[in-house]
Amino acid sequence: MVNVLVLDDDFFVGQIHARYVDEVPGFSALEPVRDLATAREVIADQDVDLILADYVLPEGTGLELIRETDIDAIVLSAVTDPQVVRASLRAGAMTYIVKPFAAEVLQNFLRRYTRFRRYWEREKVGQADLERQLRNLYDASAAGGSGASPAGSSTTSRILAALEEAHGPMTALEVAEAVGASRATAQRHLAKLAEARTITVSLQYGSTGRPEHLYATK
Repeated sequence: MVNVLVLDDDFFVGQIHARYVDEVPGFSALEPVRDLATAREVIADQDVDLILADYVLPEGTGLELIRETDIDAIVLSAVTDPQVVRASLRAGAMTYIVKPFAAEVLQNFLRRYTRFRRYWEREKVGQADLERQLRNLYDASAAGGSGASPAGSSTTSRILAALEEAHGPMTALEVAEAVGASRATAQRHLAKLAEARTITVSLQYGSTGRPEHLYATK
């Protein structure tokens, strides 16, 4: 479970963003906080894996918290000044999401972030694998981002969620049943995800008949 701390001086906005987080399998939002002092207390007392920080705060900016911790962080802000965005990335933010945003924008990034976190569990880093992981982390289309149609985005996101929750590789039929789609629809989305190298594909050979494709997240 990835524990997420939301830092936003607007109580209602913080609650909304926390709800977005809780809707993604594998993520749990801690009670949102509204200032740097409280955020520091939470980090000192609890396990925090990811910070969602607003830029503008009453006593400073969210970048102060990002700079002083080694916790992964995302900036969520209505500020669109290019220099602020650049400063946020230089400070260590993994990405910058402009408010207001649809739930899917944050949730799709969190799903890609899940796969990115798993990458670091290996013993060594390979250049090709690293480049692919970085590309997938920031490629919104890999999880049905803004470039996809709403229906496509929803189906792709459900498929990725089903694969991430599975205890092992799944067949196209199993994926289709899990997300409530036809096998043909599931296969079409799985093929696109495999082409983008967001998921892996392997073959399962039975005693008779053609081998079956098995799909899994990386």
